[in-house]
Amino acid sequence: MRKTGKIALIVIIAIMLLSLGGPFVWPQDPEEINLDSVKAHPSWTHPLGTDNKGRDVVARILYGAKISVGVAVVAAVLSMGIGLVVGVISGYAGGKVDIAIMAAVDLILSFPSLLLAIGVSVVLPPGVYTVMIALAAVGWASFARLIRGTVLVLRESTYIDAARALGCSWKRILFVHLIPQCIPLALVVAGVRLGGYVLTEAALSFLGLGAQPPTATWGSMVSTGRMFISSAPWMVIPPGLMIAVTALCFNIVGDELREWQDIDKDG
Repeated sequence: MRKTGKIALIVIIAIMLLSLGGPFVWPQDPEEINLDSVKAHPSWTHPLGTDNKGRDVVARILYGAKISVGVAVVAAVLSMGIGLVVGVISGYAGGKVDIAIMAAVDLILSFPSLLLAIGVSVVLPPGVYTVMIALAAVGWASFARLIRGTVLVLRESTYIDAARALGCSWKRILFVHLIPQCIPLALVVAGVRLGGYVLTEAALSFLGLGAQPPTATWGSMVSTGRMFISSAPWMVIPPGLMIAVTALCFNIVGDELREWQDIDKDG
């Protein structure tokens, strides 16, 4: 791994640790309203100032990291799991099953991912779980396509022929012989996609389709702070930087993983 990749990985680990240990690092309540400190300038008490309701920006950023990064990670795991199973079934079954599944995959991939995620989020009640479902519903297709291509090669392998000759059922071949071989590739693809999941989650929260107030997320903080950007820029700049830095670091680490695995990033 190159130096930039190592730095990006260290930043990601630091963000995750801070998100998990936020209350211990900065014990202020991210939802505590203090009308005596509305839009207070950065100070020793509030290093990044307060928002339009007097809530500490540092505390809300640390709490928002748990939601923003956590949702992206869970969505990536769900997408990976669905895409892994669907891709293995499609590649191994072949024939009409493969054609039908790939038609569904092509249909999903033909839509812009953000617009499709917004469409799913609008249908369901807004909230954290809705964002997870929306991201997973959009993201599984790219996993399935890559996994299918790998399975098309693996199913012609000697050890798969030997498993068939020994009388192994198709379930055993899928879950014992094929899926374990595809998991490393699926994990690499998940790493490549995480930066996009962070940005999409922030976009959905910005539009009010994610976690609802008073729960803090980076996207909702930017959405609220944009109305006060001239009088209180500290409400917008810190969460915006966190979104940019986190997505950038995930993309850098994802590129390192992609080069290591030698896969097509757009696949």
